[in-house]
Amino acid sequence: MKIYRFEDLDIWQEVRELCKSIRELTKKKDFSKDFKLCSQINSASGSIMDPVKY
Repeated sequence: MKIYRFEDLDIWQEVRELCKSIRELTKKKDFSKDFKLCSQINSASGSIMDPVKY
């Protein structure tokens, strides 16, 4: 099987689902009150999906 795009990788798809779950958790009432923390966590989880550039 050839991979033409990093989005085709199973691990990338799993990480995408993890990021969606993290985003949903940060939207919960008690957690969402700390805007700075929510922003940092969402940024960090999103950076996991970024492809590595050499």
